Amino acid sequence: MLEGVVEPVRSTPPTMVNSPVEFDRSAPKTFDELFLALYPRIVSILRRMLGDPGRAEEIANEAFLRLHSNVLPPVARKNLPGWVYRTAMHLGIDDLRARARRQRWEQEASRSVSPSTTAHDGLQLVLRAERQKRVRIVLAKLKPEWAEALLLRATGYSYREIASHLNVPITSIGAMLLRAEASFEKCYLELFGEKD
Repeated sequence: MLEGVVEPVRSTPPTMVNSPVEFDRSAPKTFDELFLALYPRIVSILRRMLGDPGRAEEIANEAFLRLHSNVLPPVARKNLPGWVYRTAMHLGIDDLRARARRQRWEQEASRSVSPSTTAHDGLQLVLRAERQKRVRIVLAKLKPEWAEALLLRATGYSYREIASHLNVPITSIGAMLLRAEASFEKCYLELFGEKD
């Protein structure tokens, strides 16, 4: 169901920071290196999730701001890339939920819908945009870790990378993805009554 909605990862293989980085706020170079290593990838994933490049950058910046300004527990300090990534994904999912609520309010406020008079190519664009909107609405209703797992898998991440980002055992990723896909499909059918 995510085909055509989430862009596949291009020819560059995914790069991950394999070793946990211990972040020392007194050494800005460490923060800068972490920022430069993670920022482009986080923005790319958020852009696919949200469909808005500007908003993706804002949320990525917010995640790094939280890293810089909060006192992290020792567990989080052992895996800073994972903490920043999870924070960014949670902020992205919160943004999707807020957007879904806002759209629902707007739809309730304006009950009139004008018929589409676009050309065939325009129709395809409108249908694709509608499908993307539906997928984003359904993702916002799923458990955050399930939505993250589905998005990561759809963008080409391996089970090992998904397990690392979600901080769960690799052996549970397959079952998690199956449950997430089943929940996604059930929610999609309940909301929209049809399967694309």
